[in-house]
Amino acid sequence: MATTAVQSRAPLYWLALGSFAVGTESFMIAAILPDIAADLSVSERAAGQLVSVFALTYAASSPLLTVLTGAVSRRLLLITTMLAFVAANVVAAVAGSYGGLMAARVLLAMAAGLFVPNANALAGVLVPPSERGRALSIVTSGLSLAIVFGVPLGAVVGHTLGWRMTFGGVAVLSVAAAAGLLIGLPRAIGSAAPVVGLRERLGALANPAVRRPLAVTTLWAMGPFTVYPYIASYLQRVTGLEGAAVGIALFAWGLSAFIGLAVGGRLTDRLGGARIVALTLPLVVLALASLSLTAELLPPTLALTPVFIGIMLWGFSAWAFYPGQQARLIGIVGPKHAPVILSVNASFHYLGFSVGAGLGSLVLGVGSVRELGWAGALCVALACLIEFAPAKAPRMAPAAAE
Repeated sequence: MATTAVQSRAPLYWLALGSFAVGTESFMIAAILPDIAADLSVSERAAGQLVSVFALTYAASSPLLTVLTGAVSRRLLLITTMLAFVAANVVAAVAGSYGGLMAARVLLAMAAGLFVPNANALAGVLVPPSERGRALSIVTSGLSLAIVFGVPLGAVVGHTLGWRMTFGGVAVLSVAAAAGLLIGLPRAIGSAAPVVGLRERLGALANPAVRRPLAVTTLWAMGPFTVYPYIASYLQRVTGLEGAAVGIALFAWGLSAFIGLAVGGRLTDRLGGARIVALTLPLVVLALASLSLTAELLPPTLALTPVFIGIMLWGFSAWAFYPGQQARLIGIVGPKHAPVILSVNASFHYLGFSVGAGLGSLVLGVGSVRELGWAGALCVALACLIEFAPAKAPRMAPAAAE
């Protein structure tokens, strides 16, 4: 049975709620990492691996599972995946050991990596082609709103009710999303939406013109995620903020990221993706370096304002980069191959998150949270070197101008 367009936008909002739950769970752990480490009697370095393993599992499993489930009805797949996400959050909430929580994070990553791309794919075929962009923006707004509201709310819940309740809260959200998908997605949507195969994903790497941008994506993701998993510890030691107050800082970061996405998208249409990438990468370097510089030079009584400025500049510039990078990649391969290259870019994105979180753990092993900003800035500085290095004559002509 063919996938057909629907008259109501309600299914899109249920997909967005699922994306909101996934985004909240993915990013909220930074706020509760110190509490997890203390409760499970592990170091913060070890707790940070919960982030690294999640991101690595997402990067590795998302393309593989998406291809393996390509023949399954998108409606059935999304409902089942969201129910699996519920179960994994429950497992995380009741985990009595570090190993149990790590296993839950692996399951969460697999479910998230299967839900998000398939939700986007289904959104693209639920509406007429003329409304496709708006449909995709509704679904992806769930992730954006999770960064703004879900993550700081998770910090408040974790401080007042305990870190386990944050996973419990996400489980409740996920139950609501699963129920909405069950009721709201028409049963007539029985066949799979188009799925990008592994051969196509690997084939995208055969184009030398995309290798440099994908390396930039990886290093861009590594830099901020060297710092992000340990942001609660950084704020406590550098500014004295702790508990629910960390949620205020995460709200500032999330709001700045939301604004950065919007501004980056608009400016990309005006200036072109390559120019946005060139403008935002140095700002990310400056923002991350400022966090370590403030930690080295200022006492906690004076550090709060410059730290907030650095966090907000980080959120804005790092996320303003993303739409420009996506547009630049589409310009290289052409609109026809956009789904393939954006899928590959997302895998490199999460690979960078994983390696960055691991790098942050290594920095803590030889130093302290005060040095995390330097390490993150170095990663993005390397991205700048790659980006601004003179390009060799391309061996494959771009499929479309940017």
